[in-house]
Amino acid sequence: MIELLSDPHAWASLATLTILEIVLGIDNLIFLSIVIGRLPEQQRERARKIGLGLALCMRIALLTAIAWMIGLKEPIFSAFGHVVSWRDLILIGGGLFLLAKGTTEIHDTVEGEEVGGETVAASMGFVAALAQIMLLDIIFSLDSVITAVGMAQDLPVMIAAVLISVGVMLFAAKPVGDFVQRHLSVKLLALAFLLLIGVTLIADGHGFHIPKGYLYFAVAFACGVEALNIIARNRRRETV
Repeated sequence: MIELLSDPHAWASLATLTILEIVLGIDNLIFLSIVIGRLPEQQRERARKIGLGLALCMRIALLTAIAWMIGLKEPIFSAFGHVVSWRDLILIGGGLFLLAKGTTEIHDTVEGEEVGGETVAASMGFVAALAQIMLLDIIFSLDSVITAVGMAQDLPVMIAAVLISVGVMLFAAKPVGDFVQRHLSVKLLALAFLLLIGVTLIADGHGFHIPKGYLYFAVAFACGVEALNIIARNRRRETV
């Protein structure tokens, strides 16, 4: 451990891996904010902490079981000329879940019940919310840990990067969640992002790798356009 602290390569790996883990955690954070937004106000903070705690525990548990992680990539059967592994099945299942979840959330947001002239989406039970968070934590943790194993060779470095990235997520979770819930257009944009992630996971499970850089660039561009829309709306309100 002392040797790692004095190794500049270890620090460089930690910095690079931490940035990547934070970027990969964006989709986890968006899903968390969407699900928690369906809970009553008094339950959201508790669910947020539990959800991020589960994500942290899942990532560390997978990191300490690297041999098992490698085994997930071993082929189990072949279909239509494509060799399928347990990792592929997990990614496809997670992608299908995200497509179903994103579609239903968009429908509930747009076609929710009218209460006092406003559209209100149906609420969700605490246990159901935690179950969905835990399910997606498994999928997102798998992606995160595979990246960590590929980027670094030292387990302490990987665990430190995961701890820092989850700490950043814990700090950013409430502001991001509140912002998403305040702006309907941003919430719909976040749900569209979940649909994109779902398609990416399914494609990856079928052996078609879509570079994450393309995905994040498209999302960043859309967020930039939406930020301009929000600024324009606020200025119009100030002039009225």
